[in-house]
Order: sequence, then structure tokens, then C-alpha cells
Amino acid sequence: MIDRRQILVAPLAPLAAQPQAELRAAMIGVGNRGSYTMRSVMQVPGVRVAAVCDIKPDRLDKAASAAAAHSPKTYTDYRQVLAQKDIDAVHISTPCDLHVEMAIAALQAGKHVYLEKPAGIDAESIGRLVDVAKSSRKVFLIGQQLRSHTRMRAVISKIHEGLIGKVVMIKAQRHSADDLAHDGPSADWFFDAKRSGDVIVEMSVHNLDVCNWIASSRPERAAGFGGALVWPNDPPGRTNMDGYTLSYEYENGVKLSYTQVFFHARGMPGSGQYWYVYGTEGSVDLDKAMYYPRSRDKQPMEIVPPTEEKLDAQHIGAFYDCVTKGAKNPADINVAAVGALTAILGREAIYRKKMLSWQELGARV
Repeated sequence: MIDRRQILVAPLAPLAAQPQAELRAAMIGVGNRGSYTMRSVMQVPGVRVAAVCDIKPDRLDKAASAAAAHSPKTYTDYRQVLAQKDIDAVHISTPCDLHVEMAIAALQAGKHVYLEKPAGIDAESIGRLVDVAKSSRKVFLIGQQLRSHTRMRAVISKIHEGLIGKVVMIKAQRHSADDLAHDGPSADWFFDAKRSGDVIVEMSVHNLDVCNWIASSRPERAAGFGGALVWPNDPPGRTNMDGYTLSYEYENGVKLSYTQVFFHARGMPGSGQYWYVYGTEGSVDLDKAMYYPRSRDKQPMEIVPPTEEKLDAQHIGAFYDCVTKGAKNPADINVAAVGALTAILGREAIYRKKMLSWQELGARV
């Protein structure tokens, strides 16, 4: 969540005012993530997948077959997609190092943009994307789907209303039992930190964005340690981490302790992801929506009952509500940039082996 000092996004021009019967969407990148996103797009009323684009022929053919009911055109060059004047919106699901370049080009081509996270992998290029997105009248929404999680939104709202008093600390993690498949379809870029931004940027941007949301602030400084601890140079040439621990201090004083590992042994308790939020009057387990008061006279309680969540469908639906109805954007360029820069700040603190400040990073939002 961004403070009031930050510049607001320019007013958007919803397509609802235009005499157009359907929206025509293009999918740029249809690998595992892109093809999954495409299925959700195909379920949105009034939206047609009119184009699919990928540089890998097998992925392109598979996506075209999956979207056959929408009769999409196929492309291997995303610039040819953007040149099509009848394309209204694009979904970009490519390797992370291509996100800024493609998103800027799409906005400048007059397309609404749904960009998979992260917004970018370095501070300078994210600054350029911020400038273009804020000057555009088209919708830009980042694929940080937890911003559309109904139960999470309700719990965080309660925290902001003062349920646990003043928030003072957050403890969060993202733990799994194994590494990404070393011979999988994304291995050609995932293990290369210059392409993925490293695991903290490629994956934990989701988790750190939620921490920003809870804190209602952005980090002022970070410090941490990490590396390829279990799989050094495996696969050969690997440059990303498989485990790290980080500490952040926010502008408003909130402290954050965060870890990500790929070697949390199966069966050992405490795996998966969580956010524990500590306040002056109590604590919240965000994932379970449970409130634990500090007072001995009060009992723990469930804040919000469980809800059925279809995150991709909800988030993509929110994107098209922004486009057609001018609805409030749950994950705009400010959310996108600050989330990615939070992850980059942590990564660079680890790489440089020092406490690093937001100002030293050169972040611009």
C-alpha cells in the first residue's frame, strides 16, 4: 500500500464508453503460466482471446489448440501483436527480464496491460515503466493475485482498522521441500538471476507485497544472508539462490523478518507460507484469519470465515472491471513497482553483503 506522498495514476479511460461489443485480448507468452492465465481469460464474459504469441512452436501450437473456440491468430514476435489495432488488452507472461520492455511497448501501443509479476528486475527499468504507466490512460495491472484474495483483503482491512492496535512487526516465510525442476520448461531462464531477478524477485514478490500491504508502508532498509546453499552450481551455471533470510525496517517503523527456502524437509512442520502480524494489542495469523489477543481475558477468534478463492479468475476479472467499468485497480503501477523494488532491495542487500537503504537502491516510484 502506498503513502499519500506518492503520485497518483492518471485517470483511466474505460472501454465501457466505446461502442465495442467485445474486448479482444492477446496472450504474449503461453508457457505454463501464460496458458493457465489464458484459460481464465477465456472465461471472462465479453472477452475473446484473439491472438497468442510465443517463440517456442510447441507452446504456441498447444495454446492455439486450447483457445480454438476463440479462433486466435498466432504470432512469434510480440511486436506484431502490438501492431494489431483491433487488440484491446494484452497479457504478458514471459521471463522476468522481458517484462519492462514488453509492458512499455504495449502501453505505448495503446493497449491495456495485465503484466505477470514482477514488474521488473532492476530499479532503473522499473522507474522507466512507472513513468510510462503513469502517463498512460490505459489500465496497467500487475499479476500479484493476492491483492484480489477476498478473505485476505477482509483480514488486512481489520488490521488497518486497529484490531491488534499498532502494527509493530511481521514474520513471514515461503518454504518448499524441493527446488524447481532442473530440467523443466522454465529452467532455461529461472536459474539465471540476470533473467529471473533471482527467486526473491521472481517468486517472493507476492509474499513481500502482502507485507507492504499489511504495513501500509514501504521498506526503508534491508539486510540479509543467502545463497545456493543446497544446490550450488546445480544445474550447471546456476546463479540464483535456494535459501535466504532477510530483515527489513519500514518507513513507519514496522519490522519484518522473512525467509525463503527450497529445502524444508517433507513432513517437517512449518512448511508453506504464512504471515504473522504482531501489534500492541494482539497478533494475527493472516493465512488462517485468526486473531490472538494479548490480554488473558480475551479468547482467540476467527476474523473472517473461509471463502472459496479462485485467485486467477478473481484478479483477471478485476482487470477487466477496470477496463470496462473504471473500477478501482487492486494492483496498479504503484503496487507493482514497490513490490518488485522491495524484493530487489532484499536481493541487493544479500548480494552486496551490507545493510542497504531504499535511497541507495535508486528506487523511484
